[in-house]
Amino acid sequence: MKILVCISSVPDTTSKINFTADKSAFDKNGIQWVINPLDEFSLTKAVKLQESQGATVTVVNVGDATTEAVIRKALAIGANDAIRVNTDAKDSFSVATEIANIAKNGGYDLILCGKESIDYNGGAVPGMVAQILDQVFVNACVGLEVNGSEVNAVREIEGGKETISVKLPAVIAGQKGLVDEKDLIIPNMRGIMSARTKPLHIQEPVGSEVKVEGVSYDAVPARAAVKMVAADNIDELVRLLHEEAKVI
Repeated sequence: MKILVCISSVPDTTSKINFTADKSAFDKNGIQWVINPLDEFSLTKAVKLQESQGATVTVVNVGDATTEAVIRKALAIGANDAIRVNTDAKDSFSVATEIANIAKNGGYDLILCGKESIDYNGGAVPGMVAQILDQVFVNACVGLEVNGSEVNAVREIEGGKETISVKLPAVIAGQKGLVDEKDLIIPNMRGIMSARTKPLHIQEPVGSEVKVEGVSYDAVPARAAVKMVAADNIDELVRLLHEEAKVI
């Protein structure tokens, strides 16, 4: 079995987010980059399938050379090799087209992605990849078992969970719960050292069309200062809620 895991490089959640002076772009200065957390759940699941079924795991990322540190971490977690499509990730359609091109030429049985990315909360790529490849797509997956040419997937739906069976090849978008958080793999020294020698192939882009362009960005307004009210001063609390917060 050949598994392709799509990973994106996103800012660490502790990073301070800023935009350029003209608000036309995200300011990347001083940002710590990590594997998109939902992609990491899918990568861990792929490595477990590698261990249990002898699968080969390839990670693919659409991005410039600055993403290679994140790709090497994915290799240290356990992927066999990696592909970097040498272009900036501009919008969902162009990224999905590049990934689908890699998948077409690689003959992968299973494509695993995160349900969405935590940077711009984009969740369109997995479905677009499936559409371009004309493959089955399962979203919001929290359980996955492979039995020969079939996959039994558990996905979250409103008010419960749904278990479905699909034929390979397929595209699966995972989320928290696909594996237990305690099972997420932290690279050890052996993994880090072996990642240095694992193949990282650079693929030139097919030049897919960019359909969406960011025009401007605005930071979230700063929170107002907190006013402290003594526990026994109920009258003042009521006055503030009525006159300033206007919630009563």
